[in-house]
Amino acid sequence: MPLPSSIDVAIIGAGAAGLGAAHALQGSGLSFVVLEARDRVGGRGHTIMASPEVTFDLGCGWLHSADENSFVGIAEQLNFEIDKTLPPWRDRAVGKAFPQKERDEFIRALDAFYERMENAARGGRDSAASNYLEPGNRWNPMIDAISTYVNGSELDQVSILDTEAYEDSEINWRVRRGYGALMAAYGASLPLNCQVLNCQVSLIDHSGKRLRIETSLGTLTADKAIITVPTDLIAQETIRFHPALPTKIDAAAGLPLGLADKVMLALEEPNDLPKDGNLRAATMRTEMGTYHLRPFGQPCIEGFFGGRFARELEDAGDGAIAAHGIDEIVSFLGNDYRRKLKPLKESRWAHDSFARGSYSHALPGHADKRVVLAAPVDGRLFFAGEATSPNFFSTAHGARDSGERAAEEVLVTR
Repeated sequence: MPLPSSIDVAIIGAGAAGLGAAHALQGSGLSFVVLEARDRVGGRGHTIMASPEVTFDLGCGWLHSADENSFVGIAEQLNFEIDKTLPPWRDRAVGKAFPQKERDEFIRALDAFYERMENAARGGRDSAASNYLEPGNRWNPMIDAISTYVNGSELDQVSILDTEAYEDSEINWRVRRGYGALMAAYGASLPLNCQVLNCQVSLIDHSGKRLRIETSLGTLTADKAIITVPTDLIAQETIRFHPALPTKIDAAAGLPLGLADKVMLALEEPNDLPKDGNLRAATMRTEMGTYHLRPFGQPCIEGFFGGRFARELEDAGDGAIAAHGIDEIVSFLGNDYRRKLKPLKESRWAHDSFARGSYSHALPGHADKRVVLAAPVDGRLFFAGEATSPNFFSTAHGARDSGERAAEEVLVTR
């Protein structure tokens, strides 16, 4: 639809948070529009067909805390099949690269680390999670690697109070057709006349009686706005506010996006490997990938990389993630696998100008910034997104629920 000149509520961003806000405003009597910089909805949720046989979620792929996840009900309403197969994490490792005895030792060290960190967090003083690694423990680099997958960042950049606040029921399901496909369908269930794609917002001027919003397609005025963009875009002032909002910029800077990237590799002779298994090795280093064998039984291997190492691989250019993944898998399974693996697609979220990362983590000393970022300004500016979720940050459902919360705040002030 064309950009309207005037609207009651402008929603900035059509990721899970923006879509959640839009759905919550339906039937309210308020006119609203969702302004999205991309040519699609879904934000950091994006499903592609990596090949005719392989569905690939470039972004979020798991219905975390599925028993509390609002997207589960949405999936059921939209007739998306939910797969409840156990995730290929702790106890589903295969191959000889990580023998069972060493896996057991690693899990004990990991659990002991989490227990020390949780006990410290209950004391109420924040610090870096890396402080609770046992000095000299051989598994510390691999424990740090786990953080790069979970937080998108190494432990020295992770707040223990923020980690303790996260609610994880440890029930994790998947959407067979893709989480990103589910978000696209969720967006498609909104009226077409409330979405404007390829529309980059550069300025929100709240100095006057009404908001003036400058975009790449022109200017519109609005009574209220719900801002759902990733924290790095606020912290780096890609979207500017006039008058400036230094408290919001500071809060966003304390909640940077970590990085988690994925690669999809086609696999010849897939039946030689188990469905939904996990492959990794006792590498004793943080710079390592973890590999999901044959997700959904598909003929592929999905690799996962995080933190500074993922950023280094992105910076090395297109194909670097796939090349490293193949080299690492071959080192685990043997040279014969080099001919069996073919790069299909890799994500590069740090180089995505509308994301600049994957999901937020609080820096040590900044766990309180989620509440600060979420707080409305003058009853006209409202903030949503996974980084504003107090307990389900870094997840799609946390983002969606925050959009609904922001819409409810709008309705209270109408």
